Amino acid sequence: MEEEILLEAKEFFEANKKKIAKYIKKGEKAVRASFSDIADFSPKLADALLEKPEETLALMSLALSELGLIEDARIRLEDLPKSQEVMIREIRAKHLGQLLSIEGIVRQTSDVRPQVTNATFECPSCGARIEVLQLDKKFREPTRCNNCGRRARFKVIAKQLVDAQRLVIEECPESLVGGEQPKRISVFLKEDLVEPKMEEKTTPGSKVKVIGVLKEVPIPLRTGAISTRYDFVIEANNIIPLEETFEEIEISEEDEKQIIELANDPEIFKKLSESIAPSVFGYDEIKLALALQLFGGIRKKKSDGTFTRGDIHVLLVGDPGVAKSVMLKFISSIAPRGRYVVGKAATGAGITATVVRDEFLRGWSLEAGAMVLANHGIVTIDELEKMSEQDRSAMHEAMEQQTVTISKANIQATLRSETSVLAAANPKLGRFNPYEPIAQQIDLPPTLINRFDLIFMLKDIPEKTRDEAIATHVLLEHKEQANKPPIEPELLRKYIAYAKQRIKPKLTDEAIDEIKRFYVELRNMPSTADELLKPIPISARQLEALIRLSEASAKVRLSNKVTREDAKRAIALMHYSLMQVGLDKETGQIDIDKITTGISASQRSRIIIVKETINRLEARLGKMIPIKEIIKELEGKIDEDEIYEIIEKLKRAGDIFEPKRGFVEKI
Repeated sequence: MEEEILLEAKEFFEANKKKIAKYIKKGEKAVRASFSDIADFSPKLADALLEKPEETLALMSLALSELGLIEDARIRLEDLPKSQEVMIREIRAKHLGQLLSIEGIVRQTSDVRPQVTNATFECPSCGARIEVLQLDKKFREPTRCNNCGRRARFKVIAKQLVDAQRLVIEECPESLVGGEQPKRISVFLKEDLVEPKMEEKTTPGSKVKVIGVLKEVPIPLRTGAISTRYDFVIEANNIIPLEETFEEIEISEEDEKQIIELANDPEIFKKLSESIAPSVFGYDEIKLALALQLFGGIRKKKSDGTFTRGDIHVLLVGDPGVAKSVMLKFISSIAPRGRYVVGKAATGAGITATVVRDEFLRGWSLEAGAMVLANHGIVTIDELEKMSEQDRSAMHEAMEQQTVTISKANIQATLRSETSVLAAANPKLGRFNPYEPIAQQIDLPPTLINRFDLIFMLKDIPEKTRDEAIATHVLLEHKEQANKPPIEPELLRKYIAYAKQRIKPKLTDEAIDEIKRFYVELRNMPSTADELLKPIPISARQLEALIRLSEASAKVRLSNKVTREDAKRAIALMHYSLMQVGLDKETGQIDIDKITTGISASQRSRIIIVKETINRLEARLGKMIPIKEIIKELEGKIDEDEIYEIIEKLKRAGDIFEPKRGFVEKI
């Protein structure tokens, strides 16, 4: 029987010599073989693999060395028949010793450590050498010497070690039904599966497919005895990453042709915005911004050694039912390593990272949150305003410095989170109030708002022609797939990957001039009112956002130069965003303070006037100042209602208090 299988294996490798040659060229010891190819060529060999996986794989390895192709080769299977694909929760005792294929998310990884596979002993009596294969967890010595019959105290003279690592794999959330909890299983990796390049793909949070043999491990009791209960483990034959970052996506020559053709299309930006969430009608500027967010800018090292981020962050604030979540879901599905998080159900630890007690290593271990897991990807956070204040503050560092620093228990670690953030929030009262400034309706801390490059308002205002277009669009979507995107999602993903891998645009002088002119002109616009404080329309943070957007625009065109047109496109988006959020109705000017602090410059200037009036009156009337006197003093300058509002603000800020009704006193 063994000879038959060996012959079949030799014939299979003879027939696939071309494929084997590429492994020989690279000097690799691992040969990847597709089970479907084996089954097509030799059903007998395929049956043997399923019945006796370990013996058959060893014979296949022997066939390769007997053919003189690769010595000590390891056969790695790339796929298995559907019958061998099982969910972790369905694994039972009947599967023991079988080849199985499971899918899941890596939850924990141990360090890579050497493990003994073979040990050579010497008999002290007669000097005979005895080899013992180490298959169990416990180190095994020879039972007796074959030469002289000695039974104890053999001397170890050589050990064969291989690298080994243990992973804990958890079921994917999408495969669960109802309120089931995801089940876990341990997986052991050895040899080439733990090489540094491979190890990068099995970091916690990665989605993987594991092909391996199911084995049992006895559970030791506290007394040291062995329990009658056993635990399942999978000894991996191959591990295949199911999620790749944009940098890892492979692009064929045919794909490349299509991508270059797309980039040369003069209508490419229109096509791109139509390909983002095609089931949603309108919002062309917002969709273009989301497309540019997927392409991203360039991460740069500054002269002082710090880095500026290349990732673009976008915030959508809108009325209920304007399809914010649909856009978020679409973006998280397009981007490799896309993570979708909902505010109410997310904690700071779940978004950044946390330290958990590790029951296996008897210590503490790090578990990465969404922003770390989506490194080189994108995190979409829905219902941002419903997150608690402490949890939101955890995002500050991850968004700007792009690292997550943890100092808990005995772990001090800094993790990378080079992640773009796309967040959606509802206004304070659930829906926009048309009579109140928009900035005051965003229920988010100014420090967090300031970290977003672009902020868009999505208002739901009845308008006959637009409503008809939306209704037609939605109904057609339900009738048939009429709204076919100009660029298919799979091609779009490859397009973005191609641009990210190969294009590193640099700013040209024309683009620099264009951005500089916009920035300087906007900051120095003539102010209408003789305010104490001039409104600040745009800050240096927005200047960096403009550079990132311009770079993303150049990437779309697959150009290594950021031209004036790219800069203009970025400026148009920034202007659209600022006009929606930062327009001060009183002065008719853009005021960044409205977004970043919630108080416009004109309002701040009136607060200063009220404070100065209180100081003047204190010198004249003593500590207790009647509010009526303040109103009399500011008659014709500020409305009475607004004075009461400012006094309330100063009370909340702790500048003044009300000792008795109708009077204020400085603190």
